[in-house]
Amino acid sequence: MLCCPGEDRQEVNLEILPLGLAWYVVFVISVTVHEAAHSIVAMKLGDKTAYHQGQVTLDPVPHIRREPVGMIIVPIVTFLLGGWMLGWASAPYDPYWAQRYPKRAAWMGLAGPAGNIGLVLLAGVFIHIGIWMGMFYAPETITFSVVVEANSDGLVKGLAVMASIMFSLNLLLFVFNLIPIAPLDGTALMEFVLKGEALRKYRYAMENPNIRIFGFIIAWTVFDVIFSPIHVIALNLLYPGSWYH
Repeated sequence: MLCCPGEDRQEVNLEILPLGLAWYVVFVISVTVHEAAHSIVAMKLGDKTAYHQGQVTLDPVPHIRREPVGMIIVPIVTFLLGGWMLGWASAPYDPYWAQRYPKRAAWMGLAGPAGNIGLVLLAGVFIHIGIWMGMFYAPETITFSVVVEANSDGLVKGLAVMASIMFSLNLLLFVFNLIPIAPLDGTALMEFVLKGEALRKYRYAMENPNIRIFGFIIAWTVFDVIFSPIHVIALNLLYPGSWYH
């Protein structure tokens, strides 16, 4: 295995540690909002399972305690391997409630992605406020960690990175979770799209253990095809007339 010299390794670590910290902070905020949204809507619509287990909160600690692997280990490993973070969390619910009230359960399922798109919009507003104040500017080349550039180092640079990651990661979470295959939240969309026998067959298919086991693999296989055009549209809405592609 090749290894860089000590000084070069130190420089890489000095660059990756602040970026990794920024990614992790945004990841925890994003996933917490997603799961809290599920829990709050479920509580409002009659299922207090998540409420009684302490998940109706924007405090990340209960969510991390429930899924420490998905919220600590996997995000760190995926960042070290790929330069960005993936992971998971979960909100408990009563499956009998969901069976009795499938439309309510569907609204509960869609609440998580709705929380993520809300964070995308907040990040976009913050980016434009920063541009208006002269702190930020639109970059020529956009990456997940650089959706907006800072006009100075230090705090302003950190805010630009955080806003960029908030925009990118939550757009990713929104799109990925809306893919309509179990166990993703997008299966809830079909409750409002399909009717009658078609809906019954879809529900039956999504309850198949094989579909639930391989759902993430199937979703990830088609994700690039789905996400790339949506990402381009989102960037051009963020910066109208810039023609990012």
